[in-house]
Parts: sequence; C-alpha cells; structure tokens
Amino acid sequence: MTTTKMPKVETVAEPTESEKVEECSAFEDMKVDGEELLAKVRDLIHEGNVRRVIIKNGEGTTLIEIPLTLGVAGAVILPTLAAVGAIAAIVTDCSITVERRVEAPKA
Repeated sequence: MTTTKMPKVETVAEPTESEKVEECSAFEDMKVDGEELLAKVRDLIHEGNVRRVIIKNGEGTTLIEIPLTLGVAGAVILPTLAAVGAIAAIVTDCSITVERRVEAPKA
C-alpha cells in the first residue's frame, strides 16, 4: 500500500469591511498657457495616480481626453503626447481637468 501526500491547501479569508479599500475620483481644474501644456501633461502622466486628463480650450470645448491606466508604457503614450504638442502649438490658453484616484473616506 502506498501513501501519497496531498498538497496543503490554504484558504484565504475575504477581507473584512475595515480592510476593504474603495477608490473614488477627485477632479482638479487648472489653467495653463499653450507653451506650458505639454510639460504639464508629461508631469501628470508621471505622477501615477492620474486616471484621466481632459484638455479644453478657452471656451470650454473638450479638445482631447487622455485615459491613463496603470500599465501605460512610454511607446504607447508617445502618439498622444505628439497630439498634445500639436494642440499646444495652436491654443493660446486652455484648461486641464485631471481625474485622480483617491481612497474613499471610511464611514
């Protein structure tokens, strides 16, 4: 008679209500000149907690909306930065709306 060892299986408990972290969004608006636009968008991309960047002209019309995810690589974002550079060349004043990931306040 042979005996075989069964692998030990550990069960992982579901996180409790106090351990669950909910994320929500916070929005921030800022005014920039056309020549500052590209540098500001690059800085926002490198921050890491930004979900989305929306660029609007002086009248409030959305020119471009850039969704950012955790896995955004440099090669993927380069065409978008080229588009932002083209917008910066023709727009004198614009606004940037930034959607950031933040932890929801615990109730």
